[in-house]
Amino acid sequence: MSLSRRSILKGAAAGAVLTAAPMVMGANHGKPKVVVVGGGAGGATVARYLAKDSKGALDVTLVEPTRTYYTCFFSNLYLGGFRTLDSIAHSYGKLASEYGINVVHDWAVGVDRDKKTVALAGGGSVPYDRLVLSPGIDFVEGSVPGWDISAQNKMPHAYKAGSQTELLKAQVDSMREGGVFVMVAPPNPYRCPPGPYERVSMVAHVLKAKNPKAKILIFDPKDKFSKQGLFQEGWEARYPGMVDWLDASFTGPLQEARPDSMEVVVGGEVTKADVVNVIPAQKAGRIAELAGVTDEKGWAPVVPATMQSRMDENIHVLGDATNQGDMPKSGFAANSQAKVAANAIRGALTGSKVFPAKFSNTCWSLIDTDNGVKVGAAYEATPEKIAKTSGFISQTGEDAALRKQTFEESLGWYSGITTDMFG
Repeated sequence: MSLSRRSILKGAAAGAVLTAAPMVMGANHGKPKVVVVGGGAGGATVARYLAKDSKGALDVTLVEPTRTYYTCFFSNLYLGGFRTLDSIAHSYGKLASEYGINVVHDWAVGVDRDKKTVALAGGGSVPYDRLVLSPGIDFVEGSVPGWDISAQNKMPHAYKAGSQTELLKAQVDSMREGGVFVMVAPPNPYRCPPGPYERVSMVAHVLKAKNPKAKILIFDPKDKFSKQGLFQEGWEARYPGMVDWLDASFTGPLQEARPDSMEVVVGGEVTKADVVNVIPAQKAGRIAELAGVTDEKGWAPVVPATMQSRMDENIHVLGDATNQGDMPKSGFAANSQAKVAANAIRGALTGSKVFPAKFSNTCWSLIDTDNGVKVGAAYEATPEKIAKTSGFISQTGEDAALRKQTFEESLGWYSGITTDMFG
């Protein structure tokens, strides 16, 4: 172990913040180096599995700017009052202290694929033999006319959990009596297909209790959405008359969002709102684009069996950022892909056995108290894509006991996946 690595681990154990890139540059111990950019469901999982399963044979560095990670999954339950924000907050302490991962709190701002280095905003760079990019999503500029990231404090997106989620909850909680909540829903593809509609359910849950005359309008560019029958059945039964879903065939496309006046223009009509939740069109996180591994649509194509970029065999891409086939952009999917990538990377760098890639996913959604629904599938790697092989979905008309069981199942999953990510 080099002096630099001992310094990093000592600092992590003491809870110190690691921001000094030159310390990373000093690491030179001869082990194969894996750098992971992004500490969410994909990145944290692949870093942990690489460190755990290689038993010290790999030098693993995780580059993540935030010190506390708030899961986007279950953040809607915070909006609905079913979880505290602290309960979806996680630190990287165990990854550093128990698994020996070099956790570097900094922004990755560039990738030199020829030199195999990742540039950091704080200066310096981190060398790699294999690089894993798991940067999540960024927003497509101009996809919502009149709205850009500078307007997020007036019309929050809340699609990257944390302060944005707190802001949206505060706005919902303080809505005037009989006010209007507008959601501008995103086009396909986007992070967590059921997410916007679970969010509507949770906002309705709050308004039903505090502000029962309030209205929720969903301006949606899509003509259908995930679990549509389940959500619409739930809204009609639990929140009658409160939720109106309006697709583009009815309203026409969204024309403009006006953050200063809290207005939305659709179909030539101006809607004055009290809260506007704008969820823009999405693309892979910026670092994937900077690394040159994204396609013309802004997503990163990957080889399904290994999650390697189709542009660079030394780079693997995980989770929401990928163009991979049939899997949804979900935390469960990213976690599943991370294990496939970890297996492939360890095999390539240490000669360990590589097992066939298998993937799975389940997305749970809460509609009201003890009323959970789910959709899921199994997948396999084909040469062309990650292909769905089987699936399941909750049914409309299920009894209360089954819905409660489904919700409780989701609580167990959350506990399990966050332990799988952060140790």
